[in-house]
Amino acid sequence: MSFTVLIPARLASTRLPDKPLADIAGTPMIVRVAQRALLSGASRVVVATDSPRIAETCASFGVTAMMTQADHPSGSDRLAEACRLLQLGDDEVVVNVQGDEPLIDPGLMGAVADLLAERPDCAMATAAHAIGTLADLHNPNVVKVVLDARNTALYFSRAPIPAARDFSGLAWWQQVGNTLPPPLRHVGIYAYRVGFLQKFPSLPQAPLEQLEALEQLRVLWHGHHIAVHVTDQAPGPGVDTPEDLERVRRLFV
Repeated sequence: MSFTVLIPARLASTRLPDKPLADIAGTPMIVRVAQRALLSGASRVVVATDSPRIAETCASFGVTAMMTQADHPSGSDRLAEACRLLQLGDDEVVVNVQGDEPLIDPGLMGAVADLLAERPDCAMATAAHAIGTLADLHNPNVVKVVLDARNTALYFSRAPIPAARDFSGLAWWQQVGNTLPPPLRHVGIYAYRVGFLQKFPSLPQAPLEQLEALEQLRVLWHGHHIAVHVTDQAPGPGVDTPEDLERVRRLFV
């Protein structure tokens, strides 16, 4: 499956200033992410940024970067502009990889691209993995997803879904004799068909999207479908805070 990886990157970050340029064992984080993407089998890997510093840093490491507008309200808008600048066709597939995931599995990028190619009924594809603990199930920062019989997303939520009525306060999927599938944690990687990605920013925000602060709910609200690749491996830790950065740095020592 031929696909392009796009990595949106901007310097503005309140919790970790200049996050994309944070040093990880001698290499800026955005470059680490791009290097992982280059192992995915993608036909092209491009960093889409509004920062000359990021573009120059990428170029110094041999990573392709392109300048996009500075006033985009979301990463999706930035990706849509990048698709226009790259003159990608409507049926081509792009994979959105976040610039703060220096340990992301390259195979996951190809998996969501392949899944989207296999599902013409879906506008997007993403990923999920089994939740391991009751604490994660109840953590609002851990986004959950429930699926139908074909692994198409029914709903994404910060709430613990599905709610197990008869197993209150228990990790019900770990109970002896359980035959039900475990709850799933959403992994924030997306494959899009370019035509849909170009249209997505113009779709009105959905009330559920605003309540949950989850942009992917706009897709479902407007009647589009999202295929979900369920992986056995949890992704490596992302970087949102200085503490996260130190944790990741230790893994590269």
